[in-house]
Amino acid sequence: MTTQEKQSCMFVGIDVHKDTHTAVGISPYGEKMFEITVGNYQEDFEKLNLKVKEHSGVLSPYIGLEDVRGYGERLAGYLYDKYPVYHVPSILVDKQRQNATHPEKSDSLDASGVAKVMMNSIDSLLAYTISEDSQKAKQLKEISIDREDLVLERTRLKNQVHTLLYRIYNTEYEQKFKDPFSLKALKYWKSCKVKCDPYLMKTMKRKVKRILDIHIEVSELEKDMDMLLKNNYTVQTASGCGVVLASIIVGEIGDIQRFKSPATLAKYAGCAPRERSSGKKVRHVKSRSGNRRLNCAFHRMALSQISRSGNDKARGYFKRKISEGKSKSQALVCLRRQLINIVWNMMKYKTVYRN
Repeated sequence: MTTQEKQSCMFVGIDVHKDTHTAVGISPYGEKMFEITVGNYQEDFEKLNLKVKEHSGVLSPYIGLEDVRGYGERLAGYLYDKYPVYHVPSILVDKQRQNATHPEKSDSLDASGVAKVMMNSIDSLLAYTISEDSQKAKQLKEISIDREDLVLERTRLKNQVHTLLYRIYNTEYEQKFKDPFSLKALKYWKSCKVKCDPYLMKTMKRKVKRILDIHIEVSELEKDMDMLLKNNYTVQTASGCGVVLASIIVGEIGDIQRFKSPATLAKYAGCAPRERSSGKKVRHVKSRSGNRRLNCAFHRMALSQISRSGNDKARGYFKRKISEGKSKSQALVCLRRQLINIVWNMMKYKTVYRN
C-alpha cells in the first residue's frame, strides 16, 4: 500500500477478549478518532459497525484483530463481509508498546497498538479469509492441538505409572513385558491382582485406565485428521510427512492463497534467514521469529527426509550443502527452505509429491 493510498484509510485496532472487545480507530496520521468497548453478542457487533461508519466518512476502514485464542472468530466473521480484516500478531503489538517512553498496558492501549501496527506494517500482515480451505485448516489445527494435549497428558501419566509399578513389583515388572506400556501390557496392569497396598493398586489401575482411554481418543483424532486430509489436501503424500505432521502444517498455514510466494510462507514459518551485515562483512543468521509450531513441523519433516528411511534426493542435497562448507545445522535450514517451496506448490496447485 502506497503512502497516498494510506492517506485515504482509517485503521481500526481491536483487542479481543472472551466477554468484551475494545476497538480504537485512528486516522492515517495516527490521531485517535474513536474508542468503543462492546460485548460478544451480535447486537454488539452491529454497534461497532455503526461506530466505524460514523467516524470513517470518506476514509476506507481497515480492521485489525489481535486474536490470540480464537475469541474473536465470530467478530472477524461478522466484519469480513464489510471491511478488509487482518490478523495482527501480539508480538508486534508488544514491540509497539515497548517502544513507548513509558510502556503501559490496557485494553485501550492494546487496541491502539493494533491500529498503529496496521498503519505502519499493513503490507506484511496476513489477511483474514473465509473459504472452504481455511475452514478445513482450522478444523485440522484444532484437532492437532487437541492431540498434542492428550499426548502430553499420556506422557505425564506414563511417568507416574512407571513409578507406581516399581513400588508394586520392584524390578520384577520389567521382565513381564518388553514394552510395559503396550496395549497388551496396559490391559494386564489394569486387571492384575497383587498383594500390596490396596490404595496404591487402585491409583495405578485408575491411571492405566486413563492411558487406555487417551490411546482410543488419540486414534480417533488421527482418523479424523486422515479423513480431512484425504478429502482436501495432498501434503501427507510427501516423504517424511505423516498424517500428524501434515495436519500441523496445513492447520498453521490455513488458506494458501494468503501467501503470494514460497518466500512469504518461509518468512511466516521463521525459515527465512535474517541478514546481519555490517560494512564489508555480509552474513545471515537463523531467524527466531515466525510461527514456531509450523517451524517445528518443517524441522521434523526435514529430519525424516535425511534419515535412513527418508529421501535420497534430500540426503544428497543435505550432503552437498555440507560439502560447500555449511554446518549440519545450516544445511538442515537450507533443506527446510526447500521443503517450504515443495509444500507451497503442493497446496497451491493441489499436486501430489513427486520424488
